[in-house]
Amino acid sequence: MNKKLSILLLSLFVVACADKEHYEQVVLEEMKKEHDVKDYKIDPEYMAKCVIDTTYQRMPGLFAFDPNRLKAYRSYAKMLTVTKEKDPKKALDDLKKEFGNSQEISKAHTLYMESVMDCYTAILHESVPEKKS
Repeated sequence: MNKKLSILLLSLFVVACADKEHYEQVVLEEMKKEHDVKDYKIDPEYMAKCVIDTTYQRMPGLFAFDPNRLKAYRSYAKMLTVTKEKDPKKALDDLKKEFGNSQEISKAHTLYMESVMDCYTAILHESVPEKKS
C-alpha cells in the first residue's frame, strides 16, 4: 500500500512539474515576442520570471501542486498558445471547456495581462535612477 501511494505521488509530482515547466516555457516565448520588452531593452528571461512569479501568486490554488493550480498551469498555457492552433474555433471551444466558460477565460487573461503590466512597471522603475536633491 505504501509503495503504491509513493508511486502515485511521484507520478503526480512529475506531471505537475511538466505542466509548470510548460507554462513557464510558454511565458518565456511570449516575452521574447513582446515588442515592449525589446523596445525597453528588458531581458526576456527576467521579464518572464517576473510574470510567472506574479501570476503564480494570483492563480487558483493554494500551493504549487494543488490540483487547482495544476489545472491552471495547463489552462493558462493553452490560453497563451491558442493563436498558434490550426483551427482557432476548435481551439477556442476547447479553451472554453478547459476554463468552464468565456468569463473565466476573460478573468484569466486579465490576470495574466495585469501581471505583465505590473512587471513592466516594476522593472522599468528598477532601471530609472533616483534623483538626488
